[in-house]
Amino acid sequence: MVIGMILNNVLKSKFRKYSEVPMTNGMSGAEIAAAMLKHYGIYDVQVTHVEGHLTDHYNPMDKTVNLSTDVYQGRSVSAAAVAAHECGHAVQHATAYPMLKMRSALVPVVNIAAGLQQYLFMFGIAGFALMKSPIVLIIALVAFGLTALFSFITLPVEFDASRRALAWLDDTGFARGAQYDGAKDALTWAAMTYVAAALAALVQLLYLLWRVFGNRN
Repeated sequence: MVIGMILNNVLKSKFRKYSEVPMTNGMSGAEIAAAMLKHYGIYDVQVTHVEGHLTDHYNPMDKTVNLSTDVYQGRSVSAAAVAAHECGHAVQHATAYPMLKMRSALVPVVNIAAGLQQYLFMFGIAGFALMKSPIVLIIALVAFGLTALFSFITLPVEFDASRRALAWLDDTGFARGAQYDGAKDALTWAAMTYVAAALAALVQLLYLLWRVFGNRN
């Protein structure tokens, strides 16, 4: 949790830093996204605006690239990097990238597992004896196992989206030199937050494995 909080603060700091570096072409994040989608011949994906800060995401269900205000309207290196990254997911979807398909298929199951984790966490905090039940521990193990699996499948999806984004920004000349370096730096730190989440999920899973199997004589 501490590592995750530190990385999240670093990410915000990087975003602020590169949000002050303007793009030479003066294009907004929304325009960058539209240009990247057009470059790859993707015409069935919409670029939309969502509220919040760093709430940017690609939704494969309705094929939308959702950009936060700072990214959608921003004309900075940060805005270009994030917009291109989210479009990288759209390219993955259009090319049937296997890991994205696997992650999308797991979403409904992981949502159920996440709901179970909330109740299991509350039982644990309250110190209920129910949490000592082998059946409950097995349920917890499955729930946290699915979350850990989802977190690790997410890693190649996010790294690949950033790779596609940076390659496109460089190949098309939208970001070169210091602008490219800034975009790469910002996306690298964004990826680290997913690494921290995956490690946290792994630690939780290992702890439950120890609880279920480690105490047996």
